Amino acid sequence: MSQISNRLLSLSESATLAMTQKSRELQAQGLDIINLSIGEPDFNTPEHIKQAAIKAIENNQTHYPPVPGYPELRKAICARMKNSLGLEYTPDQVIVSAGGKHSLVNIILATINKDDEVILPAPYWVTYTEQVKLAEGKPVIVNTDINSNFKMSAAQLEQAITPRTRMLILCSPSNPTGSMYTHEELTALAAVLARHPQIIVLSDEIYDMISYGQKHVSMAQIDGMKDRVVVANGVSKGYAMTGWRMGYVCAPLDIAKACNKLQGQMTSGISSITQAASIAALTQSDEPSRQMTAEFKRRRDIVKSLLDAIPGIEVNMPEGAFYFFPKVTAFIGKKFGDKVIANSSDLAMYLLTEGHVATVAGSAFGAEGYIRLSYATSEEKLREAIKRIAAALAALK
Repeated sequence: MSQISNRLLSLSESATLAMTQKSRELQAQGLDIINLSIGEPDFNTPEHIKQAAIKAIENNQTHYPPVPGYPELRKAICARMKNSLGLEYTPDQVIVSAGGKHSLVNIILATINKDDEVILPAPYWVTYTEQVKLAEGKPVIVNTDINSNFKMSAAQLEQAITPRTRMLILCSPSNPTGSMYTHEELTALAAVLARHPQIIVLSDEIYDMISYGQKHVSMAQIDGMKDRVVVANGVSKGYAMTGWRMGYVCAPLDIAKACNKLQGQMTSGISSITQAASIAALTQSDEPSRQMTAEFKRRRDIVKSLLDAIPGIEVNMPEGAFYFFPKVTAFIGKKFGDKVIANSSDLAMYLLTEGHVATVAGSAFGAEGYIRLSYATSEEKLREAIKRIAAALAALK
């Protein structure tokens, strides 16, 4: 008899982490694998942020922190929301957590009851569905595709809503597609939501600093929506601080208090050293972040031109984040030797084992017929990786 709870047995393993692990195993065997599966900047944390952490250690800032985060950090988050988005929050509406993923699960567990429905536009980040299932909610998937630039329309949203709908999860800029919702598109979605006051919006804005011309817009900025939107963000992507584990929630006060209550029984406050580093990130120079984004844009343009040159690949131009999500249906059903490529998972595994490039199958994001590529690696590796992908695809018959 299994001693594992049904709650855990119902969850799927993270496909992105699984592919990264598989890549590392092959590398350990001596194979030259180029990993385009991992979603983190290939830049180091800026020096002034590291120095703030070192100073905190030297000053013995090593005791239990408050559950929702140091007041100074929460004030810095409020200032950032005001300066970047024009949104007013008070520190008691901010909860600091152990990474963006922790912020998301806090929100979902604090607001979703058994059988509540949560609308997820697909492609979606792999963890959303699993966290909803953990809360015993029901994911309701709204399919989009490359023709709509992977964005859900107001009509699609309206059609997906039922009396049991409790939440809509939006991610802009998007993982896995890099697409961004405009002010006009969010306004159209908000007009639908105005007719359904029971629905809150979880707005995942972890890639807000990595955009290429189009200005990031939050659903919380749309008229009438702020009190129905919970913003999740963090320092991982924009400040190259993935390993520091700091995410945060800006929420209506009742939801913030609920997240604080939950976190107090789960993890308490996050690392005091990480909080000191995060204060420096949010209050000092953003220049390293701007330089990093400029480099991502340069790589994006290079990779787009290389992918466009591969027969059978369809790809849009991402407006933010650091991913491409090319359509690969032209290769489904083809063979390599006697092996049939039956789906995107087969294709991703083929590209790994034969092309020695790690990608992630679109099915992991709720979008069969696509794969995700991260361009958060060097230009040299990107050029070689796309060359390998092109050769491997050309070998399929």
